[in-house]
Amino acid sequence: MTLDTIVLGLGAMGSATVAELARRGQRVLGLDRHEPPHSLGSTHGKSRIIRLAYMEDPAYVPLLRRAYELWSDLEKTSGRHLLQVTGGLMIGSSNSVAVEGSRASAQEHGLAHEMLDAADIRRRFPAFHPPADCLALYEEVAGVLFPEACIETYLGLARAAGADLRMNTPALAWETTGDGVCVVADGQRFTASQLVITAGPWSPELLPDHADSLQMTREIMHWFQPDGGVEGFLPERFPVYIWEPPEGDVFYGFPALDGPHGGVKVAIHHGGAATNPTDVNREVDEDDVQRMRTCLANRLPALDGTWLDGAVCMYTNTPDMNFLLGTHPEHANVHMATGLSGHGFKFASVIGEVLADLVTEGATGMPLAPFAPDRFS
Repeated sequence: MTLDTIVLGLGAMGSATVAELARRGQRVLGLDRHEPPHSLGSTHGKSRIIRLAYMEDPAYVPLLRRAYELWSDLEKTSGRHLLQVTGGLMIGSSNSVAVEGSRASAQEHGLAHEMLDAADIRRRFPAFHPPADCLALYEEVAGVLFPEACIETYLGLARAAGADLRMNTPALAWETTGDGVCVVADGQRFTASQLVITAGPWSPELLPDHADSLQMTREIMHWFQPDGGVEGFLPERFPVYIWEPPEGDVFYGFPALDGPHGGVKVAIHHGGAATNPTDVNREVDEDDVQRMRTCLANRLPALDGTWLDGAVCMYTNTPDMNFLLGTHPEHANVHMATGLSGHGFKFASVIGEVLADLVTEGATGMPLAPFAPDRFS
């Protein structure tokens, strides 16, 4: 069989890409070293935040607007519940990135939002105990994506459209061959016109020229059972949030989504030690739990209850914490999405479309200059 495109890695970005390529009639092969959705990479843990007033950079907002549209389309196409709007708080001091970065994006792009002081936050969302000098940007459209369900849905649509998906099949090497590419995997050589690399924390193996720009860190997700039960943390009373205190760890969390005894998820953002997929410690220890409790104790005291569970994931970080997204600087038929730096899942829907555009059209209408793969060269 002659292939149009091979996609390496079928997590969030890869699953969206193979689904979109197959929908466009491409003869596409997808390979993954494990069997997604799985808990060994970066796209697990039941929930991911989606938000529009993006504190990292206003340049992300056009991508996010399209991502929201595509997540909605995916729900309609599949009939599955994949996104729950809860509202979202970006909390911090007046000069924090969480507050000022979010406000800059909202103002530049005319996004609906409210600015709340500490008294407003406590009145509207009583579980939060911000200090008097705290502010927050609130936006109604923020919410939760369900990552495992999203990946399952994309892979199901890809298969239904004719994609050949092979799990537990790690790609060992690739090379360009004239006007095509060749991938070695499972003792076989696969050839195609184009290649897409969306391998998450395994990307340095497949993109050695970019390995110095990709560093993995070990990050922990926790579930705590609130003192007094989950009623005060239900989605109608408790939004998603990111909290950037003046000192200590930035942390984020979700409403109670898993029933009366399922706890509430919370995690530290960019707090982990350097690691790699082979050596990462996948056990959550008492030091991990105590570090999380330090964040909660005076800010969400009712959540500082019984620790129920934890899970380890990996961030694949770039030096500026922005994505590597686009065409390989040396190979016009090789494209990538990696280095998503702990804030990429929400973009999977639009990144799948962007990569499919690069494959089938040679260009995309989305602004990708801030994410150029050659910017660290």
